[in-house]
Amino acid sequence: MKDQSVHDIGSKPALRAELLANRAELSADVRSAAGRSLRDTLLGMPEVEMAGTVAAYVSIGTEPETHGLLFALWKRGTYVLIPRLLPDGDLDWASYEGPDSLVSGPFGLLEPSEPGRGVEAIASADVVVAPALAVDRTGVRLGRGGGSYDRALARVSPAVLTVALLYEGELLDNIPKEQHDRTVRAAVTPDEGLHLLGDGN
Repeated sequence: MKDQSVHDIGSKPALRAELLANRAELSADVRSAAGRSLRDTLLGMPEVEMAGTVAAYVSIGTEPETHGLLFALWKRGTYVLIPRLLPDGDLDWASYEGPDSLVSGPFGLLEPSEPGRGVEAIASADVVVAPALAVDRTGVRLGRGGGSYDRALARVSPAVLTVALLYEGELLDNIPKEQHDRTVRAAVTPDEGLHLLGDGN
């Protein structure tokens, strides 16, 4: 993937399109290896090792793979919350109880079959793993434009570790920030591992 940090990123829609196109060019083997690397980095982080509750998500399509991460967290006894997309675009949260607990949702999403705990449940998480197409070095996160995760992250304490999963080349120098955008505190990439963002740089 070419270096995204040095080209014009003034247009979020254009940047999203470019990043999605780059992801589509990645082979299944590259995506699989990236998912394993991200999983191993996260599982070895002290904050994740000590977390009683982790809020994460079920990857789809060309997103960095999270199925192995969710399963590993669940098997070692971590309480894992995953989102269910509500009609208004907000996110309800319910417990992950293994791969067989996932059901088909809207837009090709996989969602929890367990009862929802409400939109505020994310506030109980000790670590939040968020999807992103890119993140900049101040923690500004570029999502898919729906705003669901900005609403969810607004409910998370600033003291909680929020971390985005990226491929190489998706940690940028700058992403234009809008008023509703919520930052993350860290990003993980397959080759370089953990990046602390913003004041943690």
